[in-house]
Parts: sequence; C-alpha cells; structure tokens
Amino acid sequence: MATKAVQQFMLGTVLGSEGEARQTLAAMKEAGYDGIELCGFMIHPIGFAVKMLTKAAGMPVGKGGNLDWHKLVRDTGLQVVSLHTDLGSLERDARAVAGEAKGFGTKYVVITGMYRFNYGDEAALHDLARRLNRAGEALAQEGVELLYHNHNCELRRVNGRQRAYEILMEETGPQYVNFEFDSYWFTEGGADALAWMRRLGARMKLWHINDRGTRMAGSAMTPILKTDSMELGTGNMDLDSLMTQALSVNVDAVILESHRNWIDKSPVKSLQISAKYLNKHL
Repeated sequence: MATKAVQQFMLGTVLGSEGEARQTLAAMKEAGYDGIELCGFMIHPIGFAVKMLTKAAGMPVGKGGNLDWHKLVRDTGLQVVSLHTDLGSLERDARAVAGEAKGFGTKYVVITGMYRFNYGDEAALHDLARRLNRAGEALAQEGVELLYHNHNCELRRVNGRQRAYEILMEETGPQYVNFEFDSYWFTEGGADALAWMRRLGARMKLWHINDRGTRMAGSAMTPILKTDSMELGTGNMDLDSLMTQALSVNVDAVILESHRNWIDKSPVKSLQISAKYLNKHL
C-alpha cells in the first residue's frame, strides 16, 4: 500500500523551532500520515534572498533549515519518501545528492521543474531531456532514482504536435528518469489529469495530491469565484478516479501538498482534514 505523506513545503509556517517542528510532525503522525517528502533547501540553512523569494511566491520556507531533520524524522517515526532538489545541484555533484537521499533512507530524488526556463522553447526542452537522462544515469550508478515533478508550465505547446511534458516523457528513458505527477497543477492548467496519469502508466512513481475549488462567497458585482487549493474531498476534482489510477500502477507514495487557502489559515488543520480522505482510500 502506498505511503501517505506530506510535502515539507506545506509546513514552512509551522517549523519555527525544534519544538514547533516536533508538534507539527506529531500532528501529522496522529492524523494518519506515515511519511514526509523533504526539500533540499528546507533541510539546510539558506540565504536571506532565497527566503524572501519563496515568501513572495506564497511558499515561505520558515526556519526548518536550521533543524536536525535526520533526528526529527527518526524520533517521530516518519518515512522520508523522497528528496526534492534542483538539477544544477545534481549536475554539480550527483554522488553528494545521492548520499544525502540514502542517508534519509529514500531511493528517490526529485527535480522540481526548472526556473528561469522557457518551456515553450523546443530546443531547450530537447536539451533538458538530455540533461535529465545524464543526471538520472549518474544517480542510478549510486543506487538512487530520478523523478521529475511537473507544474502547469509543462503544458505549453512547443510545436504543432507536442507539449513540453510530452517531450520530457518521450525523450527520457525510464531506466534513468521517471515522474512524480502533480494532478493539481495539470488540472489548474486546464488539462485532463487522469488522461495524463494513464499516459505515464508505471512511470508515475509518486503522486502529489491536492483538491481544487472555492470556499469564498460571491460578491455583489459578480457570482464568479476564484478557485484555489482545497482540502481533499472538499473541492471539485475527481480524486476517486485519480486515486484508482495511481493505485493501479502501485505508486510508492501519495503526497499531500498545498501552499495556501488553508482552512483557518492553518496548514496543520488543513492536512488533518485531508487525512480523512486519505485514510479512507489508503
């Protein structure tokens, strides 16, 4: 059965100290989660500029980088399902990245997309696929597997036939590169997430789950509402069909991640509500 996990990025605002981090992880465990997905720049000290950039993007990283995450996950009994990193770090020293992943007991390293990158540039996409293959081969030599995590930018068309994501799927070898599929971002981008999951098949090793809808009230000016992330089972996504597909290919983990719009502005309350859906289906 797939591990139920939470992406560390969701927890930035509740990792202000070791005590608060322990309370947060204990609340996760009590809610029914047995895993966590770590971010490379949230388990190491980072510079002020990176903190400000992530905060401006609505994804504050908090003070987790100052904590001993090996001890925290060990003491709370959580499994590390993967380690998020960036392609540049992996290209500079694949052995070091692999060693850190293995030190946390996970076999997966995940590239979380590319920044300052044009996903509409076909030549750049062909080059990215080659880089991912090389990085995946280097990790494989260390006994670690490479996954690519999507957002909505991979849905950009790069020619009359292909979207960016299709080039990455078609030009990376499954012996070197597979995928952590985020169904929320493809749904947000207007795509049929279930159809894409089916196309990935067994190359989908991890699944990022979220729901999408609104808890806002309409205004006097217009009945149209702005949608955002929602707790699982409270939005409009067909999570049941997505879950059936994910389990049919034996994903190793189903990982909750949302960045905002939490009930009572609390990521802990939000993950507790979402756990009810996950505990019912996993």
